[in-house]
Formats: sequence, structure tokens, C-alpha cells
Amino acid sequence: MSANGGLPGVRRVGFADPFIWLGQGFSDLLRAPVPLIGYGMMIAGLSSGLLYGLYVSDAVFWALTLTFGFVFVAPMLAMGPYEAGRRLEAGERPSLGQIVFVRPAFRQDVAYLGLALLLIYLFWGRIAQIVFGLSTYQMYDTIEAFATFALTTAEGHNMLLAGTLVGGVIAFFTFTLVVVSAPMLLDPRANVFVATLTSFRTVALNPGPMLLWAALICALLLASAATGFLALVVVFPWLGLASWRAYRALVAETEAAPLSVQPA
Repeated sequence: MSANGGLPGVRRVGFADPFIWLGQGFSDLLRAPVPLIGYGMMIAGLSSGLLYGLYVSDAVFWALTLTFGFVFVAPMLAMGPYEAGRRLEAGERPSLGQIVFVRPAFRQDVAYLGLALLLIYLFWGRIAQIVFGLSTYQMYDTIEAFATFALTTAEGHNMLLAGTLVGGVIAFFTFTLVVVSAPMLLDPRANVFVATLTSFRTVALNPGPMLLWAALICALLLASAATGFLALVVVFPWLGLASWRAYRALVAETEAAPLSVQPA
């Protein structure tokens, strides 16, 4: 990896680049649609099934926590599309097996990043409970009752505003942590410290474009949540491929890691 005090260089990008990454990601999706859509179906099926189970159990709070907290766990679930992007860049056609079982992801550095995201997700769940508890003394047994409270009362509006502000700050911190580091860790030459520091440097160098990129990702994920996560069939692999393109555009490496190199 390139040297800059042991760190790879990062590039400046413009406000048009996030839209370019989306276009490139969609083009990559069309190059290997069967395995990527298959992967999207798996993610959508798991997410929709969990959401439905919470809905029929009237677990209102946890259904909402899952919906808005999906952005915190998505980077680790996207290792498959990152690997697909890596293989497509190398001129290969990835198979579903290669996307589902990503060999470079089975190492300690990836596990450390996953643990950090899990802790952030649990922290978000606790914050959401506090915001809810400060907003009302009542418990709502159904989705409909909770939606009525949230959308038609002043206390509900305050809860949504506070939750959005706090959740937005946590989400952007998470984005800053993983936007480059998650795909970068598919390179066995990278460790979690270099990867996360590079991710922070990338956002610090490009605050406006990266904020736009974060907003686009959140908008597409939340729009997918509005369909009961069914839209993730296409949106999830598309965003994963676009995120790989973003990483390759932002980190100034001369070449991708060889596919033949296996993690230590």
C-alpha cells in the first residue's frame, strides 16, 4: 500500500462523484445480475422476515429500532457486494458462493470492525429507548397506536425530532468509520487501524461530497425499509457495488489487492 507515514493517500472528489459511483455500481450490477440479485434476495428475505415477526408480535419499538438501525449493520452485510466489485474490477465474474462466503472477510481485523459496529448499534438502541421514555409514559401495544402517537401529538413530534438528530449524528459517525474501511479490509495487506484512520481522513478531506454520499445511502436504505425491505433485492447489491467504486476512487492505491492473496 502506498506510503504516507504508513498510510495510503486519499483523493479529493466533487459533488458529482457520488452520482457517478451510483451509475458505475448499477453498471456493475448488470454485469453479474444473477448472483448479485440472489444475494440481495437473501438480505431482503432475512430483513423482511425479521421485520414481519416483530410486527405480528407488536414489538413496536424493536421494529422501529431495526428499521432505523439498519444503516449501522449494513456495511458488514455488504462484504459480499464489495467482493463482487473487487472481482469485477479484476475481470472476473463472481459466483453466488464467492459473494456469500467472502474468504478475505474471515480475519480478525474484519471481526474488530464488526464488533465496533455492533457496539454502536447497541448504543443506538439504548439511546432510542431513552428518547422514547422521555417522550411518553405510555406503552403502545400496536404499530398503529404508536404511529398515531408519533405523528399526531406534540410529544411524538419531539420524539421523532430528537431521535432523528441523535440518530443522524451516530449514523454519520458510523459512516465516517466504515465508508472506506469496510471495503478496504478485503485487502489482506490492510489492518483495521490503518483502514479506519484512512476512512476518517477521507471524510475530513471531502466533507461536502461525503455528506452527500451518506445522505444518498441513507435515503435509499430508508426507502427500501418503507417497502418492508423488499427493495433491498436490488438496492443492497447496487449500493455495495457503488461503495466499492467509491472506495477505489477515494483511496489512492495503484492497484487492487491480488485475488490470489488469502488472509493471514
